[in-house]
Amino acid sequence: MLLNTVVMFTVHAFFSSAFCVKRTFWSKQIHAHTISLGFENHLVLVPKLVTFYSSFSLLADAHIITVNSNIVNPLPWNLLISSYVNNGLHGEALSAYREMVHKGVRPDDFTYPSVLKACGEKLDLDFGRETRNFKGALELLSQMRRCGIDLDPVAMIIGLGACSNIGAIKLGTVIHASAIRSCFDGFDNVRNALITMYSRCKDLRHAGILFKSIKTKRLTTWNSMLSGYTRMDRSEEASFLFREMLFSGIEPNYVTIASILPHCARVANLQRGKEFHCYILRREEFDDHLLLWNSLVEMYARSGKVLAAKRVFDSLGRRDEVTYTSLISGYGIQGEGKTALKLFDEMIKHRIKPDQVTMVAVLSACSHSGLVSEGNALFEKMSTLYGIVPAVEHFSCIVDLFGRAGLLNKAKKVITSMPYRPTTAMWATLIGACRIHGNTEIGEWAAEKLLEMKPENPGYYVLIANMHAAAGRWSKLAEVRTYMRDLGVRKAPGCTWVDVGTGFSPFVVGDTSKDNSNDLYILLEGLTDLMKDAGYVAGENFSSEDEVLEEIECCNM
Repeated sequence: MLLNTVVMFTVHAFFSSAFCVKRTFWSKQIHAHTISLGFENHLVLVPKLVTFYSSFSLLADAHIITVNSNIVNPLPWNLLISSYVNNGLHGEALSAYREMVHKGVRPDDFTYPSVLKACGEKLDLDFGRETRNFKGALELLSQMRRCGIDLDPVAMIIGLGACSNIGAIKLGTVIHASAIRSCFDGFDNVRNALITMYSRCKDLRHAGILFKSIKTKRLTTWNSMLSGYTRMDRSEEASFLFREMLFSGIEPNYVTIASILPHCARVANLQRGKEFHCYILRREEFDDHLLLWNSLVEMYARSGKVLAAKRVFDSLGRRDEVTYTSLISGYGIQGEGKTALKLFDEMIKHRIKPDQVTMVAVLSACSHSGLVSEGNALFEKMSTLYGIVPAVEHFSCIVDLFGRAGLLNKAKKVITSMPYRPTTAMWATLIGACRIHGNTEIGEWAAEKLLEMKPENPGYYVLIANMHAAAGRWSKLAEVRTYMRDLGVRKAPGCTWVDVGTGFSPFVVGDTSKDNSNDLYILLEGLTDLMKDAGYVAGENFSSEDEVLEEIECCNM
């Protein structure tokens, strides 16, 4: 026993000396000698070996030593995981953690900070793009709680980020409560993460309460709230908040502008978008922020200015899947499906892997251009060629593709055989196609399925009503109108944005609140007459939403 202690003390001293003089050769010789003496699994020596090899970036050796040891103490694993994180090898750190747990070694207070840091980095990179990885981060937090380890601000921020991306608002509120109890809710980064979590989970009320509670707002705080409004298409609130930010003396950065540019496209405020474009060009520090240039491409593409989007696209020295997806989507909206497909082929040629959103964009482009065989071929090889499992959005695109082409039986087969529950939008797509192609049999079947879901969107009921009207099925039409009346379906007034010279103003159906409303209605009547002269006449059998809903409201009086 005494001899073993003396030997271990000597070996420990030799390693310390070798470490100080940075001599790997000496240390490897000492390591070999300790193995011959049978001390390779000693509790004191193994952590020393891991530290030594890690310090020389010999992480593969450090990993082998840790895995081959039979020590149940987490110290060697903690040192290994920490070394991986310090060297930026976050995936390897997470793999080591899984291996540690699999071997039955219980993590401790020193394990989780490194693992969470690795997890947080991976959430920002490709690791976090998959739902299972966000869930993995949240499971890690749950393990910490079960072990009685309190969450620190970093763990909370990572957890809230994961909740944001998978819409786990209930768990997000639990983390919020924990932050309040531990007084971390006053930390700016935690507050910003909370605002982002609530806004991404579509709870803008709580996000707004948190935002207003912050007296001195930093740019990141403004960005978090702005991003929430633009994600929810709350254009007026986004515009007001952006102006408020400027008046408070806060200058926007690339994240701010990337958040507000999609808003410019949604309200047709392209002039403001062009001003931002000029602002970006004048700032050299924005050159390397691809997020910003991608937002510009998306803004022009959404606004129908595909040539402007293409010019920005061509000016970029670096592109990713988001850049290509935005332009493909723009061409698809314009009905230029073949151009969109060429762009998709170019993307694959440059070894840029498409994601789920890219596939939705290219399938939608095929649908809008009648490219049935091309769209169907892309859909069928999504899994094998690109490693993308078709989601419900991709099945919706295929239903639309077949529906527009009049292949209604194929569209029906897709809905009945897919591994997802059909959405209301999917049924509505099929009903619209049946109305256009005069297939009342499939149309009535789809209408029954849609009515079973009791959708809140009044447009769906009008779609069904128009289908029955076109087929002359007046009793069915009466049933739909009664159904709407019984459910109390009400339509929110239609809204558009009118350029009044000094800015954009919302204009709703039947609006007489504007000072110049009389002039606007005279102009609209003139435009209607011009449309009629050009041959654009509404179908006799199709009622507008307002006409159908007016009849229902009259029945309720």
